[in-house]
Amino acid sequence: MAKSNKPIFWSLFAAGGTLAAFLAPVLVGLFLLTALGQTPSVLGYARLHGLTQNWMGKIFLMTVVTLFLWHAAHRLRITLHDLGIRQDPWIALCVYLFAAINTGFTALLLLH
Repeated sequence: MAKSNKPIFWSLFAAGGTLAAFLAPVLVGLFLLTALGQTPSVLGYARLHGLTQNWMGKIFLMTVVTLFLWHAAHRLRITLHDLGIRQDPWIALCVYLFAAINTGFTALLLLH
């Protein structure tokens, strides 16, 4: 039986989708409150800056951004396949490379 790397991508896709399902509505609500001028004190600059300076906050942000990227990459790959673009090896390379590069970029920004 040939070995496959599909479980790796499927697990990242599933984790990102689950995280998006739980966090996206909360983020939309918080941004809507901010747009209406009702910014919660939790979203103040000092608090968010403190989150990005703490190692636990960095791990949280890295996890969220990375899983969102991999979920989006896999979703885009499947969508393009459904639209009739059948160059799957090239599409897979492009979307997963994009997710990998941006994961590295996110790590670089959080470590800086």
